[in-house]
Amino acid sequence: MPRMTAARAAVEILKREGVEVAFGVPGAAINPFYAALKAGGGINHTLARHVEGASHMAEGYTRTKAGNIGVCIGTSGPAGTDMITGLYSAIADSIPILCITGQAPVAKLHKEDFQAVDIASIAKPVTKAATTVLEAAQVPGVFQQAFHLMRSGRPGPVLIDLPIDVQLTEIEFDPETYQPLPVYKPAATRAQIEKAIGFLLESERPLIVAGGGIVNADASDLLVEFAELTGTPVIPTLMGWGTIADDHELNAGMVGVQTSHRYGNANFLASDFVLGIGNRWANRHTGYKLDVYTEGRKFVHVDIEPTQIGKIFAPDFGIASDAKAALELFVEVAKELKADGKLPDRGEWVAAVQERKATLQRRTHFDNVPMKPQRVYEEMNKAFGPETRYVTTIGLSQIAGAQLLHVYKPRHWINCGQAGPLGWTIPAALGVATADPETPVVALSGDYDFQFMLEELAVGAQHRIPYVHVLVNNAYLGLIRQAQIGLDINFQVNLEFENLNSPELGVYGVDHVKVVEGLGCKAIRVTEPDQLLPAFEQAKKLAAEYRVPVVVEAILERITNIAMSKTQDISDVSEFEELATEPGHAPTAIRPLV
Repeated sequence: MPRMTAARAAVEILKREGVEVAFGVPGAAINPFYAALKAGGGINHTLARHVEGASHMAEGYTRTKAGNIGVCIGTSGPAGTDMITGLYSAIADSIPILCITGQAPVAKLHKEDFQAVDIASIAKPVTKAATTVLEAAQVPGVFQQAFHLMRSGRPGPVLIDLPIDVQLTEIEFDPETYQPLPVYKPAATRAQIEKAIGFLLESERPLIVAGGGIVNADASDLLVEFAELTGTPVIPTLMGWGTIADDHELNAGMVGVQTSHRYGNANFLASDFVLGIGNRWANRHTGYKLDVYTEGRKFVHVDIEPTQIGKIFAPDFGIASDAKAALELFVEVAKELKADGKLPDRGEWVAAVQERKATLQRRTHFDNVPMKPQRVYEEMNKAFGPETRYVTTIGLSQIAGAQLLHVYKPRHWINCGQAGPLGWTIPAALGVATADPETPVVALSGDYDFQFMLEELAVGAQHRIPYVHVLVNNAYLGLIRQAQIGLDINFQVNLEFENLNSPELGVYGVDHVKVVEGLGCKAIRVTEPDQLLPAFEQAKKLAAEYRVPVVVEAILERITNIAMSKTQDISDVSEFEELATEPGHAPTAIRPLV
C-alpha cells in the first residue's frame, strides 16, 4: 500500500473528484497542504488578496458550470473566520464549495494557540458539515464524505479543518483505487407527477415558477420542453433567471417586491394555479403579504429538500424531488396527454401574458446629465450579447439590473441571492471568468459594493483574468437610502467627500479610475449617456488586449428611486417613472436568441 502524508492524500482525492482549480491564501498552519498541492500537480491555484474573496471566487467558479465544485483554502484562524461569509452565501443559495483550513496541532487545540479557533463549530450553521479531523487516517474518508454531501440532496458547502500535525502524518492510501461515493438525489414518482399535472389540467390560467434548483440540476431544457408541451407560461425566480430565454413567448417575467417586472407581477396576479419547481418562495419573490401572493390560486411545490415544502406556506401538493428527475417525468406524462388529445388549449391565456409583456415595460431611455441608471442598462443590453454571463450581488444596481437587463441562458445571471454580501461581485466575477474564459463576463456593482473588496482586482491583473465591470456611481448607499425614506431619515448613507487629489470629481469622492489603474487594471469614466455604448465597446477591446479586468464607471445622478414595493406587497409596487410605451420612450427590444 502506498504511503503519503494525509495532506497529499487529500490533494489526490480532490483531483479524482474533478477539482481543477483552487482559490486561497497560504499560511503557516496550512503550508503542508500547499506543499502537497505543489507536489501533486494537476490543480491550478489562484492567490486571493483577501480570504473572503477566495471563498467568493470559489462560489463564482461553482455557479458557472454544472459539476464544478470550487475550493477555497486558508488557515483556521482569521482566514477561516473570513470565509464564513462565503460559506453562508453558498449554503443560502444551495451552492457546493469546499473550504479547507489549516489548524494548530491537535495537542494545542485547547490551549489558545496562535490563530487557533474552533472553526468547525463556527462554520456548522452555514455548512452541510464542518469537521476538524483529529486522526490522520480519517482524512481520506472525511474528504470522500464531503464530496458526497456537497452533491447529494440540496447542494451546499462543507468545511474540513486540518491540524498541521494531521496534515504531516503519513498514512497508507492508494489513490488509484479511490472511488467517489454515489450521489443521492430524491426522485418523484409517476403517481406524484400525474397528481401534480391533474392540478395543471384543472386550471385555466396556470404558471410555472422556475427556481434555481432547475439551474443546479442542469434541467432548463426540460423545463422549456414541458412549458411548450403544455402551453404554460414561466415565471423565473431571480436564481432561476435564464432557465427560459427572456424573448421566449412563454417567459412571463419575474415576480416580486424588488427584482420583478411590471408584467411579471401582473401575470402572476391573474393566475389561478402555480407549479413551483426548485424554488424556495423567497420573501423578495412573494413579498411579506403571503395572502396577496396565495389568494385565489392553488400551488404544487417540487423541491429537492423535503423540509423546504411547507416552510413558507402550505402548498396544495408537495413533491420531494430533484428538479431534473421531476421534469423528466413531467415531460413524459405531458407527451402522453398530448398524444391522447387531453391537453387544453392555452392560446388565450398565453396571448394575455404576451400582451402584458408588450405593454407593461419600464422606461429606460433618458438623456439626463448626470445620467439616470436606467439608461446604463439600456446601453448594456445593446453592447453585451446573449452569450454574456452577468455577475452581481446586491443594491439598487442589482435590483435595477434584474428589472431591465435581458438574460437568455441558464448560469448567465450569476447572483448571490439570499445572503447578498457587499463585495461579492469582484471575486465572484473572477471565479466565473476562471471557470469559463471563453464566454464574456460582465459584472455589475454600485460604488459601495465595488469598494468592499476592490483589492481583488489585483488578482485579475496578476493572473490575467479579463472581464468587464460596470460600476454605477452615485456616491450613496442607494438601497439603504431608499429604504430609509419610510423612516423619514437620510442617515449615514452618503459616500461623498472632497477628494483633494481628484478635484475634478466634485462630490463623487473616491477616484475609482486611479484606484483601478493602481491595481494593474484598466478603467474608463463616463459622464454622459451617449458615451456609454462606445465605452462598453472599448472596454471589451481592452479586456481582450490586456487580459485584465476593465472597469467602466458611469457617473449617475445622486438620487434615483428604483421601482419596488414599500409595503412588501407584490400588488403594490411603487413605480417612479412613466411607462416605456409612452410616445418617444420605446423600451430596448428583447434581443432574439439566435
